[in-house]
Amino acid sequence: MGHVAELTGIATGDTPSGEAVPAALLRARGEYLPVFVTDDQADAIQRGLTGDSFERPLTHDLLVDMVAEFGGAFDRVRIDDLREGTFYAKIDAQRYEAGEAEPLTFDARPSDAVAIAVRADCPIEIADSVLDAAGRSGEELGVDGVGDGE
Repeated sequence: MGHVAELTGIATGDTPSGEAVPAALLRARGEYLPVFVTDDQADAIQRGLTGDSFERPLTHDLLVDMVAEFGGAFDRVRIDDLREGTFYAKIDAQRYEAGEAEPLTFDARPSDAVAIAVRADCPIEIADSVLDAAGRSGEELGVDGVGDGE
């Protein structure tokens, strides 16, 4: 089962090796899932959240615009697997052919999936198995103003 997540923002976290890196912070099922990203990916996600545009379209903006122009749509993104410390994501989309919707699924890096989701205004879902393995409490992550319920 998947849970719709809220992207609460970009935070800084420590990798298992102690390196400070940015993370997209997703909240679902009352837990947080930190998805470590590069500085560029963090910037792309943050720009999508705030609606800040760049002088020229960035890659995720271009992709979302092209899919829409070709008559397609993004339905949702899913973070659906965790293997050897790496999250795996899928992007569910559709295109129309002869008036009929054809569902499509694409493998994606979670950072790209999240950056697309914030631009396409589509839900981000996280699988129970991923939250069971990697979900963290707000207290554990040092997130301020965390509520208990969902």
